Amino acid sequence: MLFKKIAIAAAVATTLAFVGCAKKEAATETAASEATSEAVVASEAITVVASEAASDAVDAASEVVVEVATSEVK
Repeated sequence: MLFKKIAIAAAVATTLAFVGCAKKEAATETAASEATSEAVVASEAITVVASEAASDAVDAASEVVVEVATSEVK
């Protein structure tokens, strides 16, 4: 009888341990998903800023080319 009670207690403890691990894994997956979403948003923001910077650089370069061409004509 004592052996049966110990076996039941061990089974309950094992089940609770697996449930606890499953909850931790779900929390880890949720945190990883949130981090991925934040990384995507940050990446999109960086892409927008880089695109604007590239556009500004092209505008500045074209102004320099126009100034050089104008100064050579004079």
